[in-house]
Amino acid sequence: MRITELLTQETILLNIEGKQKLDAINQLVDLLNSAGKLTNKEEYKEAILKREEQSTTGIGEGIAIPHAKTKAVKTPAIAFGRSTSGIDYESLDGQPANLFFMIAAPDGANNTHLEALSRLSTILLKEDARAKLLAAKTKLEVVEIIDSYDVEEEEVEQNIADKKNFIVAVTACPTGIAHTYMAADSLKAKAAELGVDIKVETNGSGGAKNVLTSEEIENATAVIVAADTKVQMERFKGKHVLETPVADGIRKPQELIEKALKQEAPVYQGGSGSSSRESSEKGKTGIYKHLMNGVSNMLPFVVGGGILIAICFMFGYNSFKPEDPTYNQFAEALMTIGGTNAFALLVPVLAAFIAMSIADRPGFAPGMVGGMIAASSGAGFLGGLIAGFLAGYVVVGLKKVLSTLPQALEGIKTILLYPVLGIFIVGMLMLYVINDPVSNINEGLTNWLAGLGTANAVLLGIVVGGMMAIDMGGPINKSAYVFGTGLIANGVYEPMAAIMAGGMVPPLAIALATTFFRNKFTKQERDAGTTNYIMGLSFITEGAIPFAAADPLRVIPSVAIGAAITGGLSMFFNIGLRAPHGGVFVIGLVDGNWLLYLLSIVIGSVVSAVLLGVLKKPTQQKNK
Repeated sequence: MRITELLTQETILLNIEGKQKLDAINQLVDLLNSAGKLTNKEEYKEAILKREEQSTTGIGEGIAIPHAKTKAVKTPAIAFGRSTSGIDYESLDGQPANLFFMIAAPDGANNTHLEALSRLSTILLKEDARAKLLAAKTKLEVVEIIDSYDVEEEEVEQNIADKKNFIVAVTACPTGIAHTYMAADSLKAKAAELGVDIKVETNGSGGAKNVLTSEEIENATAVIVAADTKVQMERFKGKHVLETPVADGIRKPQELIEKALKQEAPVYQGGSGSSSRESSEKGKTGIYKHLMNGVSNMLPFVVGGGILIAICFMFGYNSFKPEDPTYNQFAEALMTIGGTNAFALLVPVLAAFIAMSIADRPGFAPGMVGGMIAASSGAGFLGGLIAGFLAGYVVVGLKKVLSTLPQALEGIKTILLYPVLGIFIVGMLMLYVINDPVSNINEGLTNWLAGLGTANAVLLGIVVGGMMAIDMGGPINKSAYVFGTGLIANGVYEPMAAIMAGGMVPPLAIALATTFFRNKFTKQERDAGTTNYIMGLSFITEGAIPFAAADPLRVIPSVAIGAAITGGLSMFFNIGLRAPHGGVFVIGLVDGNWLLYLLSIVIGSVVSAVLLGVLKKPTQQKNK
């Protein structure tokens, strides 16, 4: 689609009157409305002003691009306005705005429309194009100028194997229409001028484009995230990440690129101490990636809800029941918030984000509904996993089947066809094929775990505790973590306590060993060991990774044995934990005797520290 199919002579105003921002907005809204592009003028204007509240669309260089994506738009359109004297638009550079492009996008704007809008953003970065628009004498001349610059550029595949000055970036703005693409083009243009290789992912209204691969992220010197809205960040864990508003991507591309090359940005630590760096681990794609996307988005509900439930039980195990003598109104409120509501969302959220990882946004609703059906029928966490993958691949299939539809129907796929067909197909399969057998399996597994004898419970604790220490944030660690999280959703809390306790042992053992066996470690290792006290108490297992990497044959077996002992003791003492997080934050909230839980962690950490002291050889470096 050409830009001039959206920008026509009837939506051009060559002389905007007034001096204030609202003057320009009002006249351009009226222009779109009189051209029949809006269904509700006031609602569209409200959406424009709401976008301005988030951040000004006056991007500088005399340009303003007010825009909104709303159901109040009848057909996608662009209005052009010009003020020769300039209007105070609160622009980023503090200068008056002369050229105005108001973008009206309907909720169902298809990719063709969005690509045309993004090309307009690219044109406005060209100084000669702006000069011609300022000098244009007629509406027709404006249309011809835009049309002459409207060239669709294809993304070129990059080979990053031997590149040294290679950076990656992500751009995103709240509506994903204008600023997203302008920031991307500005960064790419400046990088080319500086002789720097760059790849920019755009998170626009039509979904993520030019998506960064794990290999590209791994090989990048640094990451620039120029965004005013949410961006998937966990993939950047361990990289220098420069986070900045999307406007800086437009206005300050050289500054951002130079800072990135010098790595003048903090290393991104990730949203969870137990999460592993996706970008640095080859092969973690497909099922693993989709699963972890679901689990990571589910965790806030588990953590928040679980801790609120644990606090509720501090008033008494039945204090939330009005008929119980220990009833407490505040405890009932905690249980209502944490148990009845937050926990009720665990399985639907898990399924929704697995499906979204597979099929992007169209997978979200079928996944959520499938997860809700699993949760309400007793299929639980296992049913949620199946619902998520089922919904994702059903929508992927629908995309292929519906790809043959006429281009004119492109806009209704996301808002009508994908949700209706996706929810129906997933719902029918969950109700009549999956729920009953999975519910039976789920119930059997829960009953088996709940009825474990002491010996088998201890053995389970030994296994999951040891798994937390073998690769410290890697796939084995993650497998134990996901296992425990799933059991929480099914009402079994003891394995999670063992898993969390086991995850604390490696850094605590390292800290103790560097303190009491000083001659076995270099000065640098002793200094680093001190920080592991904080990491261990905060449940950051990865604090032990540098020590394991330097001496894996001695460190990994030592910490794994201690973690296994801790996990076994936790199960022996029948400790339960309702929140999937470890550290001092939750020790006092466990089900059971918290002193015995603490003792389990101390014993395992001491055993590992002693093993390290015995197995490691004295360092050749003189102790100071």
